[in-house]
Amino acid sequence: MDSKEFRRRGTEMVEYICNYLETLEQRRVTPCVEPGYLRHQLPDEAPEEPEPWEKIMQDVEDKIMPGVTHWQHPRFHAYFPSGNSFPSILGDMLSDGIGCIGFSWAASPACTELETIVLDWLGKAIGLPDSFLALKPGSRGGGVIQTSASECVLVTMLAARAQAIKYLKQQHPFVEEGHLLSKLMAYCSKEAHSCVEKAAMISFVKLRILEPDEKCCLRADTLIKAMEEDEQQGLIPFFVSTTLGTTGSCAFDDLAEIGEALQRFPSVWLHVDAAYAGNAFICPELKYLLKGIQYADSFNTNPNKWLLTNFDCSTLWVRDRIRLTSALVVDPLYLQHGYTDSAIDYRHWGVPLSRRFRSLKLWFVLRSYGISGLQAYIRHHIDLAKRFEALVLKDNRFEVCNDVRLGLVCFRLKGTDRINEKLLSSINASGKLHMVPASVNDTYVIRFCAVAQNAKVEDIDYAWDVITDFASEILEKEQADEVSEIVDRRKTHTLAQKRSFFVRMVSDPKIYNPAINKAQTPHRMSTELTSPGHDGTVVTVQSPKTPGSATWISWPLAFLFASADDGTKNDVTLRFRHLDTMMRLSASRRNSATGGSSPSPEGENGITLLKSPKKSPILMRKRGSSPNPPAAGTNNGSTK
Repeated sequence: MDSKEFRRRGTEMVEYICNYLETLEQRRVTPCVEPGYLRHQLPDEAPEEPEPWEKIMQDVEDKIMPGVTHWQHPRFHAYFPSGNSFPSILGDMLSDGIGCIGFSWAASPACTELETIVLDWLGKAIGLPDSFLALKPGSRGGGVIQTSASECVLVTMLAARAQAIKYLKQQHPFVEEGHLLSKLMAYCSKEAHSCVEKAAMISFVKLRILEPDEKCCLRADTLIKAMEEDEQQGLIPFFVSTTLGTTGSCAFDDLAEIGEALQRFPSVWLHVDAAYAGNAFICPELKYLLKGIQYADSFNTNPNKWLLTNFDCSTLWVRDRIRLTSALVVDPLYLQHGYTDSAIDYRHWGVPLSRRFRSLKLWFVLRSYGISGLQAYIRHHIDLAKRFEALVLKDNRFEVCNDVRLGLVCFRLKGTDRINEKLLSSINASGKLHMVPASVNDTYVIRFCAVAQNAKVEDIDYAWDVITDFASEILEKEQADEVSEIVDRRKTHTLAQKRSFFVRMVSDPKIYNPAINKAQTPHRMSTELTSPGHDGTVVTVQSPKTPGSATWISWPLAFLFASADDGTKNDVTLRFRHLDTMMRLSASRRNSATGGSSPSPEGENGITLLKSPKKSPILMRKRGSSPNPPAAGTNNGSTK
């Protein structure tokens, strides 16, 4: 591709990018693909011969875009903003076109000096003390652009570690550095970003993760108590990482309180991670959140989050650059130059040697929007978050779970974590919105953040409509499942009652032992048994009330022999498993004027004894006949 074709293709690419950003609403927020989807669409090896540009761009649309998560989408509300703007894109284009590697002043003086100037501009706008600015007279501090906040935390921890070991080595010159290293202890809140833990792993130091208060704020008393306990155990506190605007809920550690308390530990490095929230401090009304910064040794924020600058662009300031660079200096002859003593070499400020011309895009953004334009952008996002918070608070099914100061709202359905997990997974699976969860005070919450550069009120209202629609559907299903569960539980309970009742019935020795019944002749009690019918009605069965009559069976079976209250015939055929006889009750006279006995061989009831199908002959006793009653305890009707 020569410059002539580059002009044409570059114009086409600009047009493609503009069209992509303008039509994002027509695309699904998140891709609907499975892992490995692209491997099956591309060849196993690179092409041997060059391919036409048109075919490459067609594959971008057909194969790459279906697997892209669109962070600039107006329906994308996950994580934090991924800064982007046309001035930033143009700045990156120019940086890529220049293609310099600015590891030292001599390698590209403009690359180094513009970074120093732009970091002072932004530091002043944020409200950092003069000691953090490189060009202030008498200052030993300065700023640098890193790839991410993770790298900022890592290099400051490495610098703090080097400082601590140097200090301990002066006190204990004969102790090996490895032993001193094993004693070092770093501290952070449970709400701090996971990059602090990773930095401790890389630095081979211990890390103590502390519990914040109910507002997810790390307090000084918790920190100091932990440090004193560790000192009693022979450990050496050397690094504290605080957070202004945590990832989970945008909570703020009490920096002023912690910084003042740490004055008792002058050798401890205090770092402030404000990757997201730090950008908002350019607004005068939000600078109160920076209270206590005068105690800090280092501070970082990410313009590639909330200052319309595309990744990568994470800014780090230190109060004393010598303490930072002394831990990272490696100075071979081929990297030295004649201005080492009078110029900054940013290769000493971080892990990588090679560095892109990243200050160009930040410079373009600051000049294109101005501080006032960036302030308006941040305020607009905060207003959108406040609108969403108000919508949540109006619906009594939901609750807000964080203090909404900036652009992040943590909310949840009132209920279990499981139902909130179900709500979020359903919404994300639909592709209509994309959000992510967090844990706030060990409770599952859903994070909602306004991230799109041109986000509008309509986007917030649309998001809330989607959320409430899914919530209503899930709650209705949950209620139906709950009712079904209650019904099933009642059925199980009723069945258990019935089983228990008949077990007690047949296990009662008075049930089948006539001798016991005749000897005791207990008075009958009027008892009712209620149970639900198949059609939902309640069926009530009442025991016989005739007092003073003995029976050869207990009343639970006796009611089977009784006629109905309306006088209808109760024609029930019974068979006793221990007999070869079937018995049918034709009519009951227990409620007649002449008798009050229960159905028994001695009563007036007409009982028909039928022959067992294979063994006994037929023995019939007609109604009105008077056979001799069998003796008590005999096997009635048996014809063996």
